[in-house]
Amino acid sequence: MEQKIHIFIIGTAGCGKSYFTGAFSDYLDVKRIDHAVVNLDPGADYLPYDPDVDVREWFTTSDIMEKYRVGPNGAQIISADLIATRAGDIVHELDLYSAEYVIIDTPGQMELFTFRTSSEIVINEFGKNSSVGVYLFDPVISQRPSGFISMIFMYSSSVFRLKIPQIPVLSKSDMLPEHVVERIVGWSRDPDRLYSGILEERDLSGDLFHMMREAGLIRPVVPASSITGSGMDDVYEIIQEIFYGGEDLESLRY
Repeated sequence: MEQKIHIFIIGTAGCGKSYFTGAFSDYLDVKRIDHAVVNLDPGADYLPYDPDVDVREWFTTSDIMEKYRVGPNGAQIISADLIATRAGDIVHELDLYSAEYVIIDTPGQMELFTFRTSSEIVINEFGKNSSVGVYLFDPVISQRPSGFISMIFMYSSSVFRLKIPQIPVLSKSDMLPEHVVERIVGWSRDPDRLYSGILEERDLSGDLFHMMREAGLIRPVVPASSITGSGMDDVYEIIQEIFYGGEDLESLRY
């Protein structure tokens, strides 16, 4: 394989990005597929995997707090922008690996990566045409129709901002009863069922639902678990389909 495929793990804080990164790395290990893992979170205190390239080699949020005399939030914002200045260094280090796939664990706060210009710089440096996102839906928030719609909205914002194909994944599905997982997956596959649930809640999500549906952003979610390893096969197969199966990338970007 001449070009590495870059897999960005994206999602809101607490959705399990780092654990999914570790689990997907373990999955590729079992399949004996060469890959590398990158940590882009300078504020991570603990990682459930050993990164091959780690942004903390250059700076941490603690370093930023001390150097610029800012609090944790300010340090996270500055750090997010500094990542872009190290994108070339990261790619250079990755060139030392014969990896077919590169798994990138993005910063804990989703908005620090998806909503800032630095993310565009990073993705362009890695290669937009060789990049795909795995967007993790929070399982607790996704249990209610209105919460699931809010997850779709966040997923959609990531799609529009990053402009790379993205795979919606229901993270930590092992935490939910099987019938709840089936209900959430059913909503994603049959929007009419989701709309019925919204009407029963009698909240203000109806207009948002119609906007998401008309834009084609309500897509089937893949239930996955970093504990049991379920769903990893599905994610891998979708990535294969995107890059080698003739999938319409524009339809996945927008």
